[in-house]
Amino acid sequence: MSIVKLLAIGMALIAPAAVSHAQESPGFYQGKTIRLVVGAAAGGGYDIMARVLAIHMARHIPGSPAIVVENMPGATGLIMANYLYRSAPRDGLVIGMPTNNVPVESRLKLMSRDGGNVAFDAEKFGWIGSPVEDPQVFFTLSTAANSIAMLKQNKVIVGATGPTADNYSAPQLLKRLIGANIDIVTGYQGQNEIFEAIERGEAQGNSTGSTNVFVTKADWLREGKITLLAQFGSERARGMPNVPTAIELADNVNSREMLRMFGLKYKLARPLMAPPGVIAPRLALLRRAFDDTMRDPEFLAEAKAINIDVSPVSGAEIVRLLDGLREAPNDVVDQLREVLAGG
Repeated sequence: MSIVKLLAIGMALIAPAAVSHAQESPGFYQGKTIRLVVGAAAGGGYDIMARVLAIHMARHIPGSPAIVVENMPGATGLIMANYLYRSAPRDGLVIGMPTNNVPVESRLKLMSRDGGNVAFDAEKFGWIGSPVEDPQVFFTLSTAANSIAMLKQNKVIVGATGPTADNYSAPQLLKRLIGANIDIVTGYQGQNEIFEAIERGEAQGNSTGSTNVFVTKADWLREGKITLLAQFGSERARGMPNVPTAIELADNVNSREMLRMFGLKYKLARPLMAPPGVIAPRLALLRRAFDDTMRDPEFLAEAKAINIDVSPVSGAEIVRLLDGLREAPNDVVDQLREVLAGG
């Protein structure tokens, strides 16, 4: 299925196929609809991933509920996360795909520095799983900079949505910790608008999830129009073995620790979660359906066809990672906040 066809689904109801858990009673979900609320605009990596999941995951839920994808962008994912935490029904009929900032926000406070705009505790969501590890990549037009050395020398204008977005934070870290010569221009509404700004020559670079580049702008890579200069994650992704991590580019221990902490969320690149209070058996059912989808040959074929590299993280593993983040040293967390808040 092409991306165009996926996006054409829009808000339409996605008809599920036959149930894969034939041995289980259809139970609660039979004849019902699950709303999958996405904390990002239509057309980007979150939206594409959610629609692929919606097509296939319904088969693995007893009762074959229909799944409808809804987009709820705004405030770098805070609007959607606050809604799911405070207002969404807690019956398992509403689940969400937040931006990857959300799982780490309660500890790092990168989206809302004083916590005033955050009406959720990330550890209380019912984490279902993440289908991919999608490292953030920083790229530039090859004519503007085709190496880190060139990036340190030549000023590059980078488009971003806002000062709490990943497309601002990642370039800011390169600027403050690596010495990149970057000017960050905010105010774009979403990823597509930033791509358009690059087409117009208004910007020369961007930081975004690797899926956004490899799926949406594969032609730019093939034609050598852009150069991938850095990726944010604990190690080089298998699809980008020649692109250094930001951690590798840092020249001191403190910088490497901050980048390692920041990169954690890219392991949870497209997380699925339920609101707090969903009963344990229903959350377990959703987790099992997610895990089964990650092994589904039809899902894997669909993902491969649109260049999505499936590398799932289970709901239980997300909980374990968040437990580890809670124990991170306060001084490193404070330094990271300070760097991201600086000009």
